[in-house]
Amino acid sequence: MTDIASLEPTHSVQYGGRRLAFLWRQRTKRPATGVRKARIHVHPNGLVEVETPPETTLSEAKQALLKRAQWVSRHLREIEARRADILERDYVSGETVFYLGRRYMLKVNECSQPEPVKLLRGKVCIGLASPSKQTVKAALDSWYQNRAKIVFRRRIEAVTGRLSWIKEVPALSVRPMTTQWGSCSPSGRIALNPHLIKTPTRCIDYVLIHELCHLKEHNHSAQFYRLLGRTMPDWEKVKASLDGMSELYLNT
Repeated sequence: MTDIASLEPTHSVQYGGRRLAFLWRQRTKRPATGVRKARIHVHPNGLVEVETPPETTLSEAKQALLKRAQWVSRHLREIEARRADILERDYVSGETVFYLGRRYMLKVNECSQPEPVKLLRGKVCIGLASPSKQTVKAALDSWYQNRAKIVFRRRIEAVTGRLSWIKEVPALSVRPMTTQWGSCSPSGRIALNPHLIKTPTRCIDYVLIHELCHLKEHNHSAQFYRLLGRTMPDWEKVKASLDGMSELYLNT
């Protein structure tokens, strides 16, 4: 999957007093079932994507968006409200950080020698010789990265065991992404965002399953969503929960 963070809107429509900028993408081929519907996505970074079947005109893509404009506008307002609530962090004791869906208090200690980041009695404890906003953030990011590698490997092994089309556990990497939770390369390599370690395990499993479904269905076709639904019947509820907290998870 393409990293949505690298994409920009290509077109726009006017809805009331608001201009809705959107990215228009056409599917490369028509599904065997003959599905002709457009799909509208509002990504966590606020990018609106209109995905249509082949041979769809721009005018038809715009009409498809206008039919869902009220729903799209509501989601964009929710994203804007969440962004407004996020305060710049100072990375000092007393602030809260996320790990596997739970909030923990940050405890920063000044000590003669740096100490490993520890999860201790409801706190994430960081010991540094010269604590500053930059050094504390770097230590916390490194801890998240290390924990992500361990937890994600554990989860992908657990998930792939029940997917019939997976013959062996795919290669997995952890790399920063500005807004996207995961990707699947044409060669079948899975990449996950280290920020995902802040989310509940069920959300991690959803992102993994989503990407693993792309190993069988390579685009967001009707067949893809049927496969996703059979594999994880409550995926829409989990995705909604993840999207609802994405601004906090990605920016704290």
